[in-house]
Amino acid sequence: MRTNFTGPSFTVGVEEELMIVDAESLSLVNAIETLLEDTGATDAERADGDIKPELMESVLEIATKPCKTMAAIEEQLRSLRRQVRETSALRGLAIGSAGTHPFAMWEDQRIVARPRYRDLISALRFVARQELIFGMHVHIGMDDADKTIHVANGMRVHVPVLLALSANSPFWRGDQTGLLSTRTPIFRQFPRVGMPPAYADWEDWERQVAFMVCSGVMEDYTYLWYDVRPHPNLGTVEIRCCDSQTRVEHTVALAALIQAMVKELSEHYEEGKRLAEYPWQMLDENKWLAARHGLEGEIVDLPSSERVATRALTRRLLDRLTPHAQDLGSAGALAGIGDLLERGNGAARQIVVYEANHDLHEVMAEIVAVTAG
Repeated sequence: MRTNFTGPSFTVGVEEELMIVDAESLSLVNAIETLLEDTGATDAERADGDIKPELMESVLEIATKPCKTMAAIEEQLRSLRRQVRETSALRGLAIGSAGTHPFAMWEDQRIVARPRYRDLISALRFVARQELIFGMHVHIGMDDADKTIHVANGMRVHVPVLLALSANSPFWRGDQTGLLSTRTPIFRQFPRVGMPPAYADWEDWERQVAFMVCSGVMEDYTYLWYDVRPHPNLGTVEIRCCDSQTRVEHTVALAALIQAMVKELSEHYEEGKRLAEYPWQMLDENKWLAARHGLEGEIVDLPSSERVATRALTRRLLDRLTPHAQDLGSAGALAGIGDLLERGNGAARQIVVYEANHDLHEVMAEIVAVTAG
């Protein structure tokens, strides 16, 4: 398999899945094709990234170009959000960003008329049809294939913390679910998702992917939807566990934190160190605890096997990673992590709005307003 792990290392790219809603009713609208035409999104020379469709016509994805600095990432994200917001407004529509729409029904959503997505529905049926969720993906540039596997294996330990910080989906189909990331168990119904297995090295990853492709269960490695995966076509390690963020500064902060994590793990590999081995079951259990409780609960500190407050463990991790972010020039962006720790993640903020009047339309109105910045 051809790879593009040629560097430069630690460049950052971000993808955000956004909701297309009616500006008055705040219900989802099947309008992606119209908006793509209006934005001229097929123009390959766009300076600030791409605007693309996703599985459903009520979902819009924006994707930055690879950037060396968090300032450039923030500039591109704000520009892309502004463009799709202004284009939508011309048709009486609006844009919102969160892990789920509070009261939408998947039965009302149309599937995008693209072969990949129609084939996905044909293969997965109900499982794919009910995937009305919105996530953010972060790509970090890598310069070596075996190092990428080491980083991907090591990032599995960090997934629960990233999910706890990013949890932003407490409502689903008009109901408060009791989870802070409802998006997580919904997506878990897909095959080849969640906490990935560990791989011995790049050759092991290639061999396992080739086996699955040759067996006919998937077309290529992009049908592995794990929380962390190598992306050889782009030359990145991709982290896919986070809910979409309502505030741009939180998206940027999570990207900066992930970049620092990847740098630390890359140096760990370059120093010839081995990763600690933890049971897959405990990695997955920590992810469940993060989806259920967000920052308000506890997760297992794997080296000690003791349950600790998620917020305290996250602060400890932030202190350790801040010097790496300083080396990368990204430390300023970590202020958004401090804001999440102090004021709560997106799910906690949605619940505060809901508890005032038990009005999900009010929640959605707040999501749209804050998404606009």
